[in-house]
Amino acid sequence: MALDVPYRSIPDMFLKRVAATPDRHAFAYPAPDDSGPVWLSWVQVGQRAKAVAAGLHGLGVGLENPVAILANTRLDWVIADFGIMCAGGATTTVYPTTEPEDATYIIADSGSRVLFAENPAQAAKIAGADLPALTHVVLFDGAPDPDAAVPQLTMAELEERGARALEAEPDLIDMLVAGIGPDHLATLIYTSGTTGRPKGVELLHGGWCWEGVAQAELGLLREDDLQYLWLPLSHSFGKTLLCGATHVGLPTYVDGRVDKLVDLLAVVKPTLMCGAPRVFEKVYNKAVTTAQDAGGAKAKIFAWGVRTGKEKVALEQAGKPVPAGLKLKYALAEKLVFSKLQARLGGRIRVLVSGAAPLSPEIATFFAAANLPISEGYGLTETSAGNFVNPPDGLRIGTVGKAMGDLECRIDTDGEILVRGRPVMRGYHNLPEETAAAFTEDGFFRTGDIGSLDDDGYLRITDRKKDLVKTSGGKYIAPSHIEGMFKAICPYTSQAVVIGQARNYCTMLVTLDPDAIKGWAAGGPLEGRDYAEIVASPEAKAMVEGYVEELNGKLNRWETIKKVCILPRDLTIEHGEITPSLKIKRRGVESNFASEIDKMYEGTLAEL
Repeated sequence: MALDVPYRSIPDMFLKRVAATPDRHAFAYPAPDDSGPVWLSWVQVGQRAKAVAAGLHGLGVGLENPVAILANTRLDWVIADFGIMCAGGATTTVYPTTEPEDATYIIADSGSRVLFAENPAQAAKIAGADLPALTHVVLFDGAPDPDAAVPQLTMAELEERGARALEAEPDLIDMLVAGIGPDHLATLIYTSGTTGRPKGVELLHGGWCWEGVAQAELGLLREDDLQYLWLPLSHSFGKTLLCGATHVGLPTYVDGRVDKLVDLLAVVKPTLMCGAPRVFEKVYNKAVTTAQDAGGAKAKIFAWGVRTGKEKVALEQAGKPVPAGLKLKYALAEKLVFSKLQARLGGRIRVLVSGAAPLSPEIATFFAAANLPISEGYGLTETSAGNFVNPPDGLRIGTVGKAMGDLECRIDTDGEILVRGRPVMRGYHNLPEETAAAFTEDGFFRTGDIGSLDDDGYLRITDRKKDLVKTSGGKYIAPSHIEGMFKAICPYTSQAVVIGQARNYCTMLVTLDPDAIKGWAAGGPLEGRDYAEIVASPEAKAMVEGYVEELNGKLNRWETIKKVCILPRDLTIEHGEITPSLKIKRRGVESNFASEIDKMYEGTLAEL
């Protein structure tokens, strides 16, 4: 049955929300001393967004004109985005970690008329570039440069200009919004891509409005929730959460400082948080290593609690009743073990959602055991991020859930997942041939992921089609599956990358979590050493190899890891090894650590 979407566009949805609940909490930003959220009501957000929209209109921004945002996740990002939407423009997102060359390329390729930059340092990324379409730069922070080649002004100045324009023409925004329909361009999101130059994905108003309604229909979002939004708003996952919050009207705390996340969860006390698997892996690592480091009775109680929780989860996943005796044991486990973890996340979590990369089933099981179930979801930039998700009341660990709304899905003959529906992109910007290649003749989008659907419509992802590794012996291996298993087995892991394409056996590159590994080294001969020294030690190598041996016991013979190398540093966005949404860029890793990989294959014939 078709999903009923009662909006023509994002600004239509936004203005209806402002009118419906003007005085309710909408979005918050962190207090200067991090003592808690500072809230704006929907009407306050509406006033600021309208002023930005009128200001942009005065700068010549019209229907479907791209406007870029180059900044971290913060309240100003949200206000600017709503302002662009209300002006009829199309938000073009640029990650704040993007290098100047790529930032310039995105702004040029999109034809952005205006750039919102977080500060002068971000604005400097386009200095000297040939950007004929760009007429103004708007700064969130810092003073404008009077000598800049492209005129600069502050966000406050833009809002002041807009406010004056609205005094003269009070109906301006309503008139602009009336001209925006579901098939108009809303965003240009450039895929960070694991290979090649970023491609601009054209996503429409109708698809984003569909996303907002579909999330609410599943029970993922409720108006009595409090969301902690830290995800990059440059990413489609962040944008879809903004749409969901607007449709439902739930209050959202906006703070992109990932280093403050764990500390502030206890202050903000959200009921809802979405994230990439790496965040949940870090929480898992901390819980497990803290218990291990404590040793003695504490470690034994922790292990007993986890076993008890997993026993309960196994029965629930199998659709079997939990016996009264196990319920009593679990209540004690929750009190002694899991209550501390729940408190660390604020003590009020109702829903956790994981997306953007695969979540290890073992780590998902641990969170479910702790009564913090994670609803894993799936989608792509090209499909507005939210396509499948586990409903909170129907969690199936190891799957990415069921199709949202009325999205159509089928599995191609080679196992590729194909989807069709309103959240799917119009196409790649200025790339007609690549757009055509991305769709089947009957309009299904080719996701590039391999998977299967069960009888109840739950989707299981095997791997990225292009990431499947074929050994020289002709066996196919799914690296992300093995990597996820290892992360669950070794609580000191930060990243793991399986190598094996055209090789006669598999190896693995591993990076360790700096905090966890320093805790592991405490009390021994390596205490006080820096990260590079610890990971290069024979003790660290022996520890990791022990976990690899445990991993191999769970794998098919041809999948087993024969050699492992601990890298001297973690993978980074800056070195081209992970994307801003924390996906591994395998080509970048294999290129940067080619000598380490070659050493693991010395004396062997790696057939090409």
